[in-house]
Amino acid sequence: MTPTKYYVFRIAQIFGYNRKNIRMGAAATETHLLKEAESHLGRAIWKNVENIEGVSVEYWNLRKLENRHELLAEKLIQCRDELTKAHEERASLLEISNEPFMDLIEKRKEILREMEGFARERDAVVARAREIRRAYDGFKTKQEVLTKEGNHAPEEFEKITQRLASLKTEFSALKRERHDIAEKISVGDAKIDDIDAEVLERKKERRSKASEAFQQIGDANQEMSTLRSEMGSLNTQIGLLYSEIGRYVSLNASSDPSCMKACEKYRGLVDVMGALRKSILYNHKLADEA
Repeated sequence: MTPTKYYVFRIAQIFGYNRKNIRMGAAATETHLLKEAESHLGRAIWKNVENIEGVSVEYWNLRKLENRHELLAEKLIQCRDELTKAHEERASLLEISNEPFMDLIEKRKEILREMEGFARERDAVVARAREIRRAYDGFKTKQEVLTKEGNHAPEEFEKITQRLASLKTEFSALKRERHDIAEKISVGDAKIDDIDAEVLERKKERRSKASEAFQQIGDANQEMSTLRSEMGSLNTQIGLLYSEIGRYVSLNASSDPSCMKACEKYRGLVDVMGALRKSILYNHKLADEA
């Protein structure tokens, strides 16, 4: 509001034209605009006011807070990087199915196939040994009967004896073969146990990594929350200091050469702020006189 408008509205009040609520609303709007302008000016020129005694406290406090703000910003960036890395690691672990175990799974299948072959060999040996056992029992019984009857030819008895010895030798060979196969199967079982243990160990390791990634995510989120909270508090304090500097410099720009120099690039803004202050004063006067 200009002085001319003020006098026009003042005359209107004399004739009963009262608009107190409008004047108070206009003053509130202009006050808000003025505060924004003070904050904007202070932000723009605060580095130029180091030698202005009237805002020395604000300047050095602002420098301290700005340094702290930069440090927190760097920590926040680092924390975001760590969080991104933890999320990527977690996603990678979740996408993995049996990939870390494929070599072991294939090796296990190969050993199982070998063991199936050994099992078939063992079954064949057992079946053959059973047949030999039956044949041996048959010849043994025949020998006993012939001996008891005592009417057999010596040549026939000798053949039976030789056949029994041959069957016994063959049975012993099959027994050793079965033992060898059993040893191979036992070795295979031990290999399977080792593979299963290694698979379990890898699963534990992956779960441990996943748990570690979750912990890192939780810690990073908590730290980021703390950093944001502190930065929010700093921003509030910094904003107040900007406003104090902007208000002081704009009020003293016409009387203090150091203030004029500090805001020389923003003379237009300072003039607008001066006009806003006058308009706010006029609006308050009109509202009080209404």
